[in-house]
Amino acid sequence: MTAPTAPDPERSTIQRSTRMSTIMPLDRADEAADLAAAMLNACKGRRVFAFQGELGTGKTTLIKALCDELGVAGGTSSPSFGIVNEYRTSGDEPVYHFDLYRLKDAVELDGIGFMEYIDSGRYCFVEWPEVARNLLPSDAVRVRLKMAASGGRTVELAL
Repeated sequence: MTAPTAPDPERSTIQRSTRMSTIMPLDRADEAADLAAAMLNACKGRRVFAFQGELGTGKTTLIKALCDELGVAGGTSSPSFGIVNEYRTSGDEPVYHFDLYRLKDAVELDGIGFMEYIDSGRYCFVEWPEVARNLLPSDAVRVRLKMAASGGRTVELAL
């Protein structure tokens, strides 16, 4: 009987997912517009953004800035009770904003047609994405907001 050997990393068939991440400060709400422009520039071609962070860390504020940068007309609001809000850009393109905070199970996403939105090729901003983590595309941009000791926020972008 021979002893087991460690797998050869050169011959391994396991796919490893590597994500590049960067951390940016967001000290004041009025800086969100600049951060939104930088995010969209860095994430060209990406359409699904998953936002994580405790209550009050600025997820909705940053999504509003992203929508403004995309040219959404008529304002934005948190879709807490409706689960999804649809906005329109000045070019009449839809932008979808989800708040999944109240959902307990991914099965509930079927009732709102979640995958049709995600697969639409349109911008989808998803707050509280944990319940949908297995449904999000592998290239979804992960955005984690945290309170900083200074009172501002840090925004970690994982591409």
